[in-house]
Amino acid sequence: MSTARNSKTYAIVGGTSGMGFALAEQLVARGDRVLLGGRSRDKADAAVRKLGALATARTVDARDRASIAAFFQGFFQGSSQGHEGNGTLAGLFTPGSVNHSVSFREDTQEQAEAVFQAKFWGQYWTVHAALPYLAADASVVLMSGAASVRPIGAPAYAACNAAVEGLARALALELAPIRVNCVSPGTIDSELWRNKPPEVYHAVGQAWQKLTLNRRLGTVQEAAGAALFLLDNGNMNGASIYVDGGYALR
Repeated sequence: MSTARNSKTYAIVGGTSGMGFALAEQLVARGDRVLLGGRSRDKADAAVRKLGALATARTVDARDRASIAAFFQGFFQGSSQGHEGNGTLAGLFTPGSVNHSVSFREDTQEQAEAVFQAKFWGQYWTVHAALPYLAADASVVLMSGAASVRPIGAPAYAACNAAVEGLARALALELAPIRVNCVSPGTIDSELWRNKPPEVYHAVGQAWQKLTLNRRLGTVQEAAGAALFLLDNGNMNGASIYVDGGYALR
């Protein structure tokens, strides 16, 4: 662990698995503290055990504004693990993932609106709740998906991802000097797909090979590395970067 830099504190709402957890591993490896949020207490506890003393995890439901507010308030009012640092967050990552492949003709109001509730409004209100705790030069990284620029059916899903990227640009303008960017991954070999039936997982992998230049699924480490770049690079603001193996170019 390097001692040449001051340790910083980052919050990752959606950080107990997948891309969020991969980013937490990268931050902890360089000596930073992480505050993780997830809906499952068991997953939160397991994440802390894996990451060690630099990690704290609290349960949060990003679909519920009161839960989001309590997530930040409870940590900064006094964490039992004592990892509050100086009371300010150097960065925030909101890896909102949702799986929705329903066509426009077959979609229902409940299904379509649930996509926005989970992925768009969850990130929107998470940033809002985090504002009092962000440092003046903090970095916020939202997460959309490459369907924003190359949709293949599922209009609600494509529109939601495009909305997140628009949100990043608008927040960058309003919140400066806080920087706000967006990471837009393609299909990632994560728990979201690995927990599907084997035939579904393999079908997705085969389809993705045909749709991309890299001809493979991305990894959570690659997606997390892009998020880390956006957190660190002080000249990135209002941008969306596509970690999609060339999907957007095909």
